[in-house]
Amino acid sequence: MSKSPKKSSTPPAEHMSLAKHMPLAKRMESIQPFHVMSLLGKARALEQQGRDIIHLEVGEPDFNTPQPIIDAGIEALKRGDIHYTPSLGMMSLRQSIADFYQTRYSLDIPASRVLITPGASGALLLIIGALIDRGDAVMLADPGYPCNQNFVRFVNGEIQAIAVDESTSYQLNAELIEQNWQKNTKVVLIASPANPTGTIVPEDEMKKIIQLVKDKQAYLIVDEIYQGLVYDIESSCVLTSCSDETDAQNENIIIINSFSKYFQMTGWRLGWCVVPEHLVQSCDHLAQNLFLAAPTTAQAAAMAAFLPETLELLEQRRQIFKQRRDYLYPKLIELNFKIPVKPQGAFYFYCDCSAHTDDSMTLVHELLAATGVAVTPGLDFGNNHPERYIRIAYTRDIKYLERAVQRLKDFL
Repeated sequence: MSKSPKKSSTPPAEHMSLAKHMPLAKRMESIQPFHVMSLLGKARALEQQGRDIIHLEVGEPDFNTPQPIIDAGIEALKRGDIHYTPSLGMMSLRQSIADFYQTRYSLDIPASRVLITPGASGALLLIIGALIDRGDAVMLADPGYPCNQNFVRFVNGEIQAIAVDESTSYQLNAELIEQNWQKNTKVVLIASPANPTGTIVPEDEMKKIIQLVKDKQAYLIVDEIYQGLVYDIESSCVLTSCSDETDAQNENIIIINSFSKYFQMTGWRLGWCVVPEHLVQSCDHLAQNLFLAAPTTAQAAAMAAFLPETLELLEQRRQIFKQRRDYLYPKLIELNFKIPVKPQGAFYFYCDCSAHTDDSMTLVHELLAATGVAVTPGLDFGNNHPERYIRIAYTRDIKYLERAVQRLKDFL
């Protein structure tokens, strides 16, 4: 019996010619992958070889979703609640979020302004799509969460990445915003607490920013997805910094939030945003076309996120994150990592590693190979001296952090 001819792995010449003459969209040239995901893949491969890897690279809580939330999702499935919801989400969930703002922050936000989205990324996609035209500029801090820039690129907007340092706790402030304002600046985007630095914009500074952006007749987007995961100070919301009732009506202030971090529902892919009334209809139209609606089961499950027993458990876990931060901070300083601003929120340290290397990308790969400790290179967070920084996530139990510190000490 004759064997069938072996298939060639080389693409036919006509296919190569097609790819050459039909290139991808220009925007793809500037949209880079997460380096940490490549590092995670490498770490997983080492684990399959039997290596003991301590994962301090991915920004995901190590706790399981609280059981009341899981139970609510299971019950929804049993009831057959698996059909589409309205594009802006279940009104019962929107009302629960509005009630949460009232209970925790004494803010009176109508449920009609709370929009449910597939993760915080879905929320930001809606907002950027509704606000930014070609050539409109979005001002944000560098270092910062890289996807924010990519959403702006996706709609052909202009990015104003402002280099920030320890003098402003790695945050934009009113002075920097004023100094860097351009005629085409339409949006200022702030994250508080921030990824990768864990720093927070102080309330008095936030008030100045709110007034400045309002005077400029621009929009202020505040990423609050780590809201609740704060230490040493009370959790706050940008709207609590508004100076009067008119500001609190949120005519130009937009909040992005998520069930992923504080509520520990990463894989459920559920977020929300709070928008001015005049943006609700536009966001509804975009949601209908972009993703139709957020996952139904996740929405039903999230109704249990605000139960007293869930919130009590989340508070216990917040205290555990604080204990991890307080353990790891002095240990990293002893290892000659510079952390000029102690993080007040999230679960990250953005460490200056220049005492050890002038190439943080090489360092993280050496650490993984030699010690089995996985951390994130600064290149994932912008162009502000990324070679000097690594991000370390304290998303593992202290016993793993202790082991990681010893391995780092031995290696360095």
